[in-house]
Amino acid sequence: MSYLVLALIFYILWDVNYFLRCIFTILAGSLFQPKRKVTDTTTIYGLCTSQDVDIFIRHMNNARYLRELDFARFHFYALTDLYKRVRQLGGGAVQGASTIRYRRSIPIFSAYKIQTKLIWWDEKAIYLEQQFITLSDGFVRAIAFSKQNVNDCNVMNLMKTFDEIGEERPALREELRLWLDAMELASLPLRKDK
Repeated sequence: MSYLVLALIFYILWDVNYFLRCIFTILAGSLFQPKRKVTDTTTIYGLCTSQDVDIFIRHMNNARYLRELDFARFHFYALTDLYKRVRQLGGGAVQGASTIRYRRSIPIFSAYKIQTKLIWWDEKAIYLEQQFITLSDGFVRAIAFSKQNVNDCNVMNLMKTFDEIGEERPALREELRLWLDAMELASLPLRKDK
């Protein structure tokens, strides 16, 4: 079998573009941008292309927003050293939940930015707010909350390793509290009685 056929099979079986974009996003952020405080907002840029649109070929499809949020989250981790510190403490992080509110679609061939900010944490997770903003008009097109479960590591202790974090957490915003309550309520029927 030729290398071209092997490369084609590999490309079909694996989402090669996703892995290449992850590597590029992390390396570009790590090598060419200054480190940020964990309390800072980070920004990445994107363009809605023909690979991002829905069946009507007019605007970004809903699933693509979530994929783009992954890249913005990886970028945040790299610039703030958050994930590096989780690993140093023997932990790992995994997406626990997300919710997104679409306000207005991102048209095809529109440039946008995603801003990511740490807004709260508890013993087991960190919570990020991420916004899609089109560059042409500065309009917030979508807002997402993301719960990042941190395994094998107490997040309260983790956050104390950052000089910019004081003893107090930020205030728990009402919309985040309601989302957390909704997740808790939705989980109740799924729990096994003990």
